[in-house]
Amino acid sequence: MTTVRFVNGDEGPVEVDVEPGTTLLQAAQRAHAPEGSACGGVCACSTCHVHVRQGLGLLSEIEDEENDILDKAFDVVATSRLGCQAKVLREGLVEVVITRESYETWYNEHPKERHERDERLKASRG
Repeated sequence: MTTVRFVNGDEGPVEVDVEPGTTLLQAAQRAHAPEGSACGGVCACSTCHVHVRQGLGLLSEIEDEENDILDKAFDVVATSRLGCQAKVLREGLVEVVITRESYETWYNEHPKERHERDERLKASRG
């Protein structure tokens, strides 16, 4: 098993254990982490863009199609991956930061959760 930790969710870090072959997007969905997927996870957009903070070597190699789509993403760094393409291959810990673009896309795709988040933030401000 591999543990995938999403470190920047509204409720703090969330973790999920996954089998080899699981994509980071699938892991996010199982963990209820706010990772966007406007295209449904078919490598046609960049809304599942994440930064892999730890465990990059545990993931599948980046392929040309993914690189082409990442060219359209915001805030691309050396450890950027598309959640729909990056598959867990080996056991260990993968730590992921969901990009702002992906985070905002998820909330746009989930209006009920966005409203609940906005209410929590409003209440915390007093």
